[in-house]
Amino acid sequence: MSVLQVSHENAVATVRIDRPPANAVDPAMIEEFLAVLPPLAVDPAVRAIVVTGTGRFFVAGADIAVMRDLSAGTQDRMRRWIEVQRMIERAPKPVIAGMNGHTLGGGAELALACDLRLLADTATFGFPEIALGLFPGAGGSQRLPRLVGPHVATKLMISGERLPAERALALGLVDDVVPAATFDAALADEAARWAAKPTAAIGLLKRVVDDGWGRPLPEALAVEADGVRALTATADAAEGLQAFLDRREPRFRGR
Repeated sequence: MSVLQVSHENAVATVRIDRPPANAVDPAMIEEFLAVLPPLAVDPAVRAIVVTGTGRFFVAGADIAVMRDLSAGTQDRMRRWIEVQRMIERAPKPVIAGMNGHTLGGGAELALACDLRLLADTATFGFPEIALGLFPGAGGSQRLPRLVGPHVATKLMISGERLPAERALALGLVDDVVPAATFDAALADEAARWAAKPTAAIGLLKRVVDDGWGRPLPEALAVEADGVRALTATADAAEGLQAFLDRREPRFRGR
C-alpha cells in the first residue's frame, strides 16, 4: 500500500507522507521515494516540489521495528535513505520541506537535504538516535556539521535533544517557523512563490554549489563558469534581462 500521496497544484507537486502513526521510515517508503521523485524532477510542468507529512509528524525517524534487525542486509536497505536525499539535492528545481509536525532522526536528515525548511511552531526538531545507542548515520552526521559547524552539530547529536521550533530556528536548522493552525496555507503560498522563480537558474545554481563545494577555489570557479555558460542559454535568463529593460515583471517558465 502506497504511503506517499502525490498531488499537483499549478506548478507545485506535493509529496505527502502518510504512514501512521509517526511516518517512520522503512525500506518500502524509501523505495517509494526513489520511484516518485525522478519523474517530478524532470517534469517541466513541475516548478517546485514540496515534501510534507500528515498528523503530528513530518517524519519521526527510522522504523525501530526494522532497525532492531542489525544485519548488514537490513542496514544497507535502510541506508538507501541517503539516495533519497541526494536525489533532492540534485533535483533541478527547488525542493521544500514542509515540516508539519515533529521532525526527528531520519526526518531531520531528509529536511537537511531540502532547499527550504519550514517548521510548524508546535513541532520539535532533533536527532535522538543516541538514546538508542546509535548516531545519525543516514546523512545527518555529515550534513549537520556543514550547516551549523562541527562543535554545535556534535553537541546536538550527543545530547539527542528535541529542540522546540524557535530554538531550531535560532540555530539555523530551519528557515522559518509557521503557526500550525495556518501551516498548510503558508506552505502552499511559499511553494507558489518559489515555483514562480526562474527554476532553470535555480537548478543550475544548486548544481554549481553542490559540485563546487569543498574544491580548491580555481576548480570551483571552473565549475561556476560551466554553470554560467549553461545559464546564458536558458530562456529564463533572456526573459529576466528583457523584463528588467522593459520595466515589467518577468514571466519565467523554468527553461
